[in-house]
Amino acid sequence: MATASLPPVRPAIRALADRLIADRRHLHQHPECSWQEHETQRYLLRRLAEIGLADVRPIARTGATALVQGGRPGPCVLWRADIDALPVPEKTGLPFASQNDGVMHACGHDAHMAIALALAAWAQAERHRLPGAIRFVFQPAEEASGGAAACIADGVLENPRVAVALGLHISADIPIGAINLAPGPFFAAPTAIRIEITGRGGHAAAPHQSVDAVVVAAHAVTALQTVVSRSLPPSEQAVLTIGKIQAGFRGNVIAESAVMTGTIRTYSTSVRDLMIRRTEEILAGVCAAFGATFTLTHETSCPPLVNDPVVTADVLELARGYFGPDRIIGVPTMGAEDMSVFLEARPGCYFWLGARNEARGIAGRHHDPGFVIDEDALPLGAEFAARIIEHFLAR
Repeated sequence: MATASLPPVRPAIRALADRLIADRRHLHQHPECSWQEHETQRYLLRRLAEIGLADVRPIARTGATALVQGGRPGPCVLWRADIDALPVPEKTGLPFASQNDGVMHACGHDAHMAIALALAAWAQAERHRLPGAIRFVFQPAEEASGGAAACIADGVLENPRVAVALGLHISADIPIGAINLAPGPFFAAPTAIRIEITGRGGHAAAPHQSVDAVVVAAHAVTALQTVVSRSLPPSEQAVLTIGKIQAGFRGNVIAESAVMTGTIRTYSTSVRDLMIRRTEEILAGVCAAFGATFTLTHETSCPPLVNDPVVTADVLELARGYFGPDRIIGVPTMGAEDMSVFLEARPGCYFWLGARNEARGIAGRHHDPGFVIDEDALPLGAEFAARIIEHFLAR
């Protein structure tokens, strides 16, 4: 999408664009992984104090929060931005590439923080005409999970009590000038699984004396592909992926054990429970056939993200007016996002903001060393966020 045809940005936010980009680039150069965001926290606290917000304070060990208090009574709206980076070595070649070896903002959280800071600056300057209050939450440890719950435990939903929770995720897959937004389940619940298969080791030249854990694991992986295709109704969506297998010591030794790790992604507890049950049943059958045993452990780190239908209907109407009806994608993802914890506690909406621009060679992938975004998307994010916040403050 040509820059000239992008949606308009009000002068007050356009005036913040240079600082918005500068914030993003500074944060991109200094990424920190989950629960290690100490320098990031210090930077955010300093910037929030410079902007002049109230109640600027650390939360959730390495996060930050602040409040814009409006000029008259009204509801409180929460805007959340995640702040952690990934253990990914950057290979973008950007002049502001990561200075922390092996760590990169490869999912756009630097952009989320920069948009939130610009939004805070706009809201603080406009506070006398705004009703209610805006609670800004800079959440640590989204990638590791647990950060959202820690923020809530530190009281960000109270004093003042939050009525609506909002946020966005930058997207390297969606074209600039478009968004992805839909009511109901929008991100999946991630369930990590670990399977250990135990057989009997031995010499590779005498396989009849052993129970080969590698062979059992291979059959198990193949059989587990039927959990979704043959155990779930076609109307349900789910994923089961085995992403890692470890077994054996060397080529002439039959492995006594094999460890497989993977993920189950679902939009409902009932489907997750069915998939775990079927996984156990399949593993029991495969292992019994070969004379092996197994253990299965699983952990769901956050619930599915469910956009409130009433709140999302309002955001969709605003999106039609701003981006245009033909620039709205309504496709849920099997990715996970612990903004879901906020949306369990309060009605709200979370959406993808497009930042891909193939015409300019900006076409990266999330969680990839070459992840890049079109920075022209950032003022659009701040503008649309301002429109959403104004709408819900006026309700």
